[in-house]
Amino acid sequence: MKLENTNQSFFDKVYELVRLIPAGKVTTYGDIAEFIGSKGSARMVGWAMNASHSVFPPVPAHRVVNRNGLLTGKMHFQTPDLMQKLLEAEGLMIVEDRIINFKEKHWIPVKEIKY
Repeated sequence: MKLENTNQSFFDKVYELVRLIPAGKVTTYGDIAEFIGSKGSARMVGWAMNASHSVFPPVPAHRVVNRNGLLTGKMHFQTPDLMQKLLEAEGLMIVEDRIINFKEKHWIPVKEIKY
């Protein structure tokens, strides 16, 4: 994966990375920001996820959660429970908007992607 393409926008870099998150795993806004070289820009990653619902190819935005494993972006999906339903369909368990066993399901790009 080459995210150093200067012609890519911040959002495009985010989308490229989010498409690599394996089904059944989640990552955080901060993990994404750090990997693409914008540590401290977790909120901007959230804006990218909010804008991703009409992007092609599709972006699995449901796999991006906050640093505590909370589904903080759920209100930006078509229905308030869609994010949870998509994650549960991939085998994750969620209780009160929190991913159960978050540490085991947490995919950390800087540890998982070698380039």
